[in-house]
Amino acid sequence: MLIREGDQRTASIDLRLAALLSAVAGALNATGFEVAGLFSANMTGNVSALADNVAGGRWDLALLFVVVIVVFVCGALTAGLCIELGRRRQVRGIYAWVILAEGAVLLALGVAGVAGSSLVIGVRLICVLSFTLGLQNAVTTRISAARVRTTHVSGMATDVGLALAGLWVRSDKTAQHRAQLALHGITIASFLVGGIVGALIHVAFGALTFLLCGLPLAFAALCEVLRGHRR
Repeated sequence: MLIREGDQRTASIDLRLAALLSAVAGALNATGFEVAGLFSANMTGNVSALADNVAGGRWDLALLFVVVIVVFVCGALTAGLCIELGRRRQVRGIYAWVILAEGAVLLALGVAGVAGSSLVIGVRLICVLSFTLGLQNAVTTRISAARVRTTHVSGMATDVGLALAGLWVRSDKTAQHRAQLALHGITIASFLVGGIVGALIHVAFGALTFLLCGLPLAFAALCEVLRGHRR
């Protein structure tokens, strides 16, 4: 799931990656909104909010959205640098290592929240979540040759429309369009379900949400790291 790249990947591998990471992204995005009223994954909405606040002369709010966007980009930048350096040094499981780092950040965030740290409230929390989601989206985009983008629902919805059009018009590529429709549909559905479950868990258990998001990521990534070393 986090070892093979590009054309070496099968449809089932991409589906598993999309299901797990999109569900986590949806949960984190919804939890951030529950806590601070801001989305940590929705950069389209954040850019629109930035434009609206600049037009209205609300410079403090505009600056807030600038920070969230920049932090997301920094997360993607960090992932990109780690991947390039890892590939240069022939680290086979570099993608898994980056996702393992994301899982570790979420686990630390959960522990800090349970301990009552101020890190898990307000803008600080949104910045941490935006960084980790930028990191995650960069990994999934790069390893799948942009077929899987776990925080980019607008793009996935567009791809669903294109896949449906292809099914209705291009009978010569029916299997390809069905595979695309399955992948993008699973991505959107997982993001939605993750958001619902994440919000409900946060209402019931608070910062434990981050532990429950970090554990499956860390476990899956660690298994992939070990698999890469064996190979």
